Amino acid sequence: MSHHKKITTMTTTDNKDFTVLDTNIHIVDYINGSSGTFRAIVKTKAGFMTSVSMKKWENIYDVFCAFNKGALQTIEFIPEGYEISLTVFAMKGKKCLIMDKELAEMITVGDVNNAWMSTNLYSPEQYKAVNASSWISKVFVVND
Repeated sequence: MSHHKKITTMTTTDNKDFTVLDTNIHIVDYINGSSGTFRAIVKTKAGFMTSVSMKKWENIYDVFCAFNKGALQTIEFIPEGYEISLTVFAMKGKKCLIMDKELAEMITVGDVNNAWMSTNLYSPEQYKAVNASSWISKVFVVND
């Protein structure tokens, strides 16, 4: 009996191929170019969780890069005109379980190698699947 992993494939907004080998990472498309604000749930050095919102965050990638290694747990998106928040990035231990497509299109090998190497975001197989050849290569978008 052969075991085949389901691979998530789709197309980016600029028509590039997009591939996610890890089936534990659920790709959502909640932001979809919409305006709104972001809130981060982070683990403090003391070990408890706190919520952080900053006006300077223009997109989900700004939030993803804003914290020290191991601190970021969840990113929520609050669409303009709404009071609800949508989970657009979520970690459970060392596993990323949810990631918005907008963030997945932006993450580079350097981002992962600097702060996320001990998680399921780090994967030589994933890098190979998208022809990543340097730290500026995208992790989930096929690189030319």
